[in-house]
Amino acid sequence: MPARRMRGQRAGLTRQAVLEAGLALVDREGLQALSMRSLGSELGVEAMTLYNHVSNKDALLDGLVEQIIVSVAPPRLEASTWRAGLRDFAHAFLAALLAHPNVIPLVVSRPATTSLNLRVMESALESLRAAGFPVHRALDVLYSVTGFVVGHAATMTVQHASGQEAHDRPELLLEVDAEEFPLLSAAMRASPPAGAQNRFDFALEAMLTGFEATRTSAQEPCRTAPEARR
Repeated sequence: MPARRMRGQRAGLTRQAVLEAGLALVDREGLQALSMRSLGSELGVEAMTLYNHVSNKDALLDGLVEQIIVSVAPPRLEASTWRAGLRDFAHAFLAALLAHPNVIPLVVSRPATTSLNLRVMESALESLRAAGFPVHRALDVLYSVTGFVVGHAATMTVQHASGQEAHDRPELLLEVDAEEFPLLSAAMRASPPAGAQNRFDFALEAMLTGFEATRTSAQEPCRTAPEARR
């Protein structure tokens, strides 16, 4: 066991090291196990030492959300298409959330408002604006994609915890009465079960297609009122 150190005696301890240790602790033992005392023990320091790097427990929790967001920060899209950039971000974000399922409740409940998270958003908005989105619509795009991904990850996590398969146990739906539920029965028999990942891809592509229509509309030249009535 590492020797106990008084406040300020841990050489080289940084905010990033504190957040990484906090994330590892939550991954291993769950959110309920995270406290300043338990994290200090994890790092081999007194709990008070941590306040040199995170101001309080809320700042620590916000930092854990930051760790997830920054790890999959939306790329600047100039080197790619905006659709490819958002698609890659959505898949990377989903993978990161599923790799840290104990942090998902924090991502759901805490806005990503640390300075680093805000810089990530600023960069993404700049790229989307360069791709033709008005800045307010670009923010809608970011919120829509992140909300969709978080919701999907939360659903998959709950299903896994309850023992359900990722394809939502379609074998039960295949047994529905075809006379009472003809459309559901026909849909389930028309093709193999899509699975959660395929449904994610389908919905994501539908969203991107809708965003494209918004972007195209935003790029159309404005007409004066008399011209618009013709």
